[in-house]
Amino acid sequence: MTSIAFYHTLDEERPFAEQWATDHNVRVECFPFELHDDTLDAVQGFDGISYKQRCAPSDDPDFYRRLRAYGIRQIALRSAGYDTINLNAAHANGLRITNVPSYSPTAVAELTLTHIMQLIRHVPQFDSRMRRHDFSIQGLMSPEISELTIGIIGVGRIGSTVARIFHSLGATVIGNDITENHNLDTILTWTSRDNLLATADVVTLHTWLDDTTRHLIDKHSLSLMKPTAYLANLSRGAVVDTQALIDALQNHRIAGAAIDVLENEAAVFGNRLSDDKPVPHNAYNTLRTLPNAIITPHVAFFTDHAVRNMVQQSLNDALTIITGGTSPHEIQPER
Repeated sequence: MTSIAFYHTLDEERPFAEQWATDHNVRVECFPFELHDDTLDAVQGFDGISYKQRCAPSDDPDFYRRLRAYGIRQIALRSAGYDTINLNAAHANGLRITNVPSYSPTAVAELTLTHIMQLIRHVPQFDSRMRRHDFSIQGLMSPEISELTIGIIGVGRIGSTVARIFHSLGATVIGNDITENHNLDTILTWTSRDNLLATADVVTLHTWLDDTTRHLIDKHSLSLMKPTAYLANLSRGAVVDTQALIDALQNHRIAGAAIDVLENEAAVFGNRLSDDKPVPHNAYNTLRTLPNAIITPHVAFFTDHAVRNMVQQSLNDALTIITGGTSPHEIQPER
């Protein structure tokens, strides 16, 4: 029987993985641990791999040679992002990599809306006041969405869904992408990134992480934004220079930020830490004290619909490649 090692299984994923296994007559072994050098041996005897985790399995290129020696020919990522994989090392060892490029744009777009609405309506500030039994409202009057310009950097599946939501709510929507999808011309206006940063009341990021987008939002980018503007990042942590963002928030160069992703987030996000020990992430510790910052632990994907799609698509792709087929979700090596 064909068998797939399903690494780092969330409790919410297990029923979907088990149902898929039954439907396809495939053995799917759900491991609670991540795929790393010290857990690689668990794949022995399996035909394929599916995993989702926040950090790379290994920094050692030999890791991929060891996988090949176990007979593994593919890795199916249960995520859209594939920055945890050394594509060149994987392909050099005959490993074919797939991702789930569109598990649920709506899931991420809904949390984007949630975060932006909290920023616009000053929810963190009201919450802070009420915790001190201060129920006054002075100084926190909000604009309405129809008054705002929403700037979207990265107008792909998720970004276009965000655009449709805010357009339907009456906002002016502007967008920037390396490829302009002119099917969206009726709901947004395309513009340069610098003009978007200077014009938008809210800048929301929905781009890939690669060498061209790492620290796309840096000190200079933040200096272009209006002091009344907000930043939302629900893409990848390293798209934003975290220290530059902290400086901008602390010095009120922008009004606030909502982030679901953070540089080096694997140290904290996804883990249950002890209450009596410091959180081992200095940037997080600083951000969580700021009244103009909202943080969630990389949960934009975490809906029932999205999790089911991520599990099923990754397993479909794994089985397709194991049995000699091809997948449209296969990621080609970097050049």
